[in-house]
Amino acid sequence: MTGGRPGALDGPAAAPEHPARPTTPAPADAAVPPSPADRPRPLHEPDPYSTPPYGGPGPWAPAPPVQHPVTTPAHGTPAHGTAPPAPAPAAPAPWQRYDPWSAAPLQQTGAAVETREQRRRRGRRVLVAGAAVIALVAGGIGGVVGAYLEREGGIGGGGVELPQAGAESHTRPKDSVAGIAASALPGVVTLHVRGSEGAGTGTGFVLDGKGHILTNNHVVEPAGTGGEISVTFSGGETARAKVIGRDSGYDLAVVKVSRVRGLKPLPLGNSENVQVGDPVVAIGAPFDLANTVTSGIISAKERPITAGGEKGDGSDVSYVNALQTDAPINPGNSGGPLVDSKARVIGINSAIRSADGGSESEGGQSGSIGLGFAIPINQGKRVAEELINTGRATHPVIGVTIDKRFTGDGARIARKSQNGGPAVTRGGPGAEAGLRPGDVITEVDGRRVHSGDELIVKVRAHRPGDRLELTLERGGDERTVTLVLGSASGD
Repeated sequence: MTGGRPGALDGPAAAPEHPARPTTPAPADAAVPPSPADRPRPLHEPDPYSTPPYGGPGPWAPAPPVQHPVTTPAHGTPAHGTAPPAPAPAAPAPWQRYDPWSAAPLQQTGAAVETREQRRRRGRRVLVAGAAVIALVAGGIGGVVGAYLEREGGIGGGGVELPQAGAESHTRPKDSVAGIAASALPGVVTLHVRGSEGAGTGTGFVLDGKGHILTNNHVVEPAGTGGEISVTFSGGETARAKVIGRDSGYDLAVVKVSRVRGLKPLPLGNSENVQVGDPVVAIGAPFDLANTVTSGIISAKERPITAGGEKGDGSDVSYVNALQTDAPINPGNSGGPLVDSKARVIGINSAIRSADGGSESEGGQSGSIGLGFAIPINQGKRVAEELINTGRATHPVIGVTIDKRFTGDGARIARKSQNGGPAVTRGGPGAEAGLRPGDVITEVDGRRVHSGDELIVKVRAHRPGDRLELTLERGGDERTVTLVLGSASGD
């Protein structure tokens, strides 16, 4: 150890690990605060550079280090030996809070002096960073507010958004009305007829892939012999059609389109299997509203009806042992299909009952009142086959003339025919079965007959060659006879 101030170390004073923080010298008589090793360690070691409040050392600040004379390189290095007496230390400058907007340089002993330009640059950086943060926060808040306003209908709740079911499959069960309609509609057509006898609209349905279409006779009748028939399919395609054959007695007709691809024939059911109460769907073009679908049930079977008769000579009267339905049928539905739950045709919609008890042709009110009638498909199939194969349909007959003036129960055979000849045709089915003028036929195959028209309906529901059992009254006695139906050509 060399000479010098007692307690001084040999050689240059060791520089502290961190720059010394200026402190206010404690009075000579003040107690020396304990060193950091003498006191409990706080939970977090104090930062030796942290600024204590109000510029003074904090309660946990370390004791001031021993001061040694230090000469900056500009003033030389102290020589070895006895150090000159240290000058009295100047009063250390108090710690100041950093003010980025202050024009005065930062006063801090042992630290580099920050210039005004550096403070300005730092201030700009702080300002730019703050603006960026504000922009990000504002953008996030704006997005949240925008989403809320969109959901709630805008400021003030002016818009309304109602709950709604999501998208669902368009597929429906095959036996539902929608499923039946989807299956049958492609085979249904709308007919527009124009000719010398007028114009009209009706419905028909495709029978086969050759272009044959079945409809009512009264639908195509206005075309006459030189008229025009236009067929419109469910998809909107149109084609010209020509009449293959028609029959007023059955009120059925077949027309044909040519060079049409993608035809969708409808499957034919069996009208003998139909029961009262069975669900049915009617498809047609009521009042020219194509592809109209209505539904209902079978209200009755074997309902004897007559329709037509506009000419007054009876030649255009049709006799139908009809299926009755409450499915709405209106003008324009004529000729359209009545289908069952498997989309099979069981009838051809042909007639309606009007509210005032008359038909539309008789001046009655048009429109459905839930009383519609369809030709059974078993009868329609037979007639359609004959019209396609020969151009004409055959009618089953019993070879007798019916007395239309009879008002009793049953069908009475007239005394003479309309032309004055015999009422029972010689050699006909009735004559061979033993029928006589004046006999009253009361049953056909065990089913009651109440009028002459009803007898004709029952007979025409069969084919020529079918065997019938008739119950009749003669002179107060009841007897039963059997006959084989004959055949007559229709118009």
